[in-house]
Amino acid sequence: MTFVVTDNCIKCKYTDCVAVCPVDAFFEGPNFLAIDPVICIDCALCVPECPADAIFQDTELPADQLQYLALNEQLSQEWPNITELKAPPEDADKWNGVVDKLPLLER
Repeated sequence: MTFVVTDNCIKCKYTDCVAVCPVDAFFEGPNFLAIDPVICIDCALCVPECPADAIFQDTELPADQLQYLALNEQLSQEWPNITELKAPPEDADKWNGVVDKLPLLER
């Protein structure tokens, strides 16, 4: 099992989750984070740290977020690893809660 970063992370990209990950399973893109399912140890430490409530266990993904399982797997292989807390984008709070942001994902 693994945890999955979903739609609400797009353009928010808070990194609070990264700071608590004991195995450095997060990878950073321009406006989104991804979790490598091979590295993730299913510890759930990241879930309560996410201010955007954008992280779910793969077995509890909402139906409209299922595409993010494959997307996290793919992007975690393309993007660099992130292991430290960074400031969120200046407009992150504005984007928190906006739905259907997949078209805004920057690769």
